[in-house]
Amino acid sequence: MIKWLQKEWGKLASKYTEDKSTIEDYWNEINKQYSLNSRHYHNLSHLYNMLNQLENYTDEIMHLDSLKFAIWYHDIIYKSSKKDNEEKSALFAKKRLKHLNIDDKSIEIVQKLIISTKKHEIILPNNNDNAYLLDLDLSILGTDHKKYQSYIQNIRKEYKIYPDFMYKPGRKKVLNHFLERETLYFTDTFKNKYEVQARLNIKNEIDLL
Repeated sequence: MIKWLQKEWGKLASKYTEDKSTIEDYWNEINKQYSLNSRHYHNLSHLYNMLNQLENYTDEIMHLDSLKFAIWYHDIIYKSSKKDNEEKSALFAKKRLKHLNIDDKSIEIVQKLIISTKKHEIILPNNNDNAYLLDLDLSILGTDHKKYQSYIQNIRKEYKIYPDFMYKPGRKKVLNHFLERETLYFTDTFKNKYEVQARLNIKNEIDLL
């Protein structure tokens, strides 16, 4: 998995710079951040899952490289005790992408895509890119029972600083917010593939909290 991710990062970044040292440094930075001991779900496996699934939908994406950069950097800053992770991640991405000589318009798209993961609402509605980013990010919700159980255990580990009497109400609020939406997913592809199972998983988790 890690070798695949490193190769994919290299292929993407090398489109914009020939500086192999910078490409390697940025990869090492990504690898380090997503491999922190505090990362149990928002880690390299999460990136791998998103980027690997994206391969099936590239023909439906308008700004593929921008979407890929958004995936790479959307959780680069992640602390469960903070509420500005997305904003900090977007700013982090901006600094790195400027150094890769990526144009300002593309950088702005990347930043907005990252920010959209905060509330999981589309803020760039002109094409399918934002919808696919959010659907890829939440695809875990519609997986089978075993994978979903592993997911909720890993999320709990990331919030281990909070005792149950604080964690459970907060988690319920998040889950109920998803259930109240007309649909969890924005693209027909993900609705058809994951919607029913995702709602079942969420309801089951709420019952256990």
